[in-house]
Amino acid sequence: MKKTILVTGAAGFIGFHICKKIFDEDYDLIGIDNLNSYYDVNLKKQRINLLNKNSSKSDNSWQFKKIDIENYEALESIFQEYNPSIVINLAAQAGVRHSIQNPKLYVSTNMLGFSNLLECCRTYDVKNFIYASSSSVYGGNKKIPFSENDSVDHPISLYAASKRANELMAFSYSHLYKIPSIGLRLFTVYGPWGRPDMAPMIFSDAIVNQKTLNIFNNGDMARDFTFIDDVVEIIIRLIEKPIKKSFLKNGLSTKNSAPHKIFNVGKSEPIQLMNFINLLEDEFQIKARKNFLEMQAGDVEVTFAETKEIESYTGFKPKVNIKEGIKKFATWYKNHYQSTSKEY
Repeated sequence: MKKTILVTGAAGFIGFHICKKIFDEDYDLIGIDNLNSYYDVNLKKQRINLLNKNSSKSDNSWQFKKIDIENYEALESIFQEYNPSIVINLAAQAGVRHSIQNPKLYVSTNMLGFSNLLECCRTYDVKNFIYASSSSVYGGNKKIPFSENDSVDHPISLYAASKRANELMAFSYSHLYKIPSIGLRLFTVYGPWGRPDMAPMIFSDAIVNQKTLNIFNNGDMARDFTFIDDVVEIIIRLIEKPIKKSFLKNGLSTKNSAPHKIFNVGKSEPIQLMNFINLLEDEFQIKARKNFLEMQAGDVEVTFAETKEIESYTGFKPKVNIKEGIKKFATWYKNHYQSTSKEY
């Protein structure tokens, strides 16, 4: 009998790509998403339509349900009906800047919704719980590259605070109820079907449509961009590699063991923001109209992942360099937003 995987946030950028890849693996799949309007709902629906089409070519079963993880009863009904043994949680209210204007959203979705998932994992004996954290938890840390062993006790946005809270909640459930759990601190994931609120899409829209492109901190920023295919490959490799046991560090008792581990997921090759914009300009053959501004609240100057631990655990090192990744992204962008005849 095939194992069943539950993917939350299945209509989202990463969730969509994960589901698409799982069709090639030997699992039945249930995807859920609340299809909220944080960004273009049509883009989310287009992703689901593509998943529905792809599922017809797969031997695995596929179901999509419109469900909000904040609704415990609706969420529990999915666990009751499908009994997933593996849960990949990619549902969250995203966006550092949005969290500054709307902090309550991040408490309700990222903390209440996450606790609902943990409770379902406990009640229904889930064998592997993989969840998305964020590089934002490193806040204003100055030591680079960022290591999983660094202090992350000073988040500088509500989004980052909610993701750090997820890590602590998952550890607690893992320790108390022995739920194997893996948290992934994702570093600026980009690629085809990306989120419209993230830099690659914002920059591309401004460049192609000759809008003014706001560049914060006068462009003196660097990001560890990670191509979506590399992130998907890592998650696929983790599906059958649940954490058996890990120990609290810093001299604390090893009796406080829990099958829980946090990994950085990044390319570990940060690129200067202006170089990133130049690559997009080259792909579109259009120069951006640039407007340089001061640093925004909640932003950081540099992100840089130390990735030795995830590479050792999975045997995989991200492969797609930034030039190749931007080319793939730009090709998709032109086909999706500039083609006059698209089908979904």
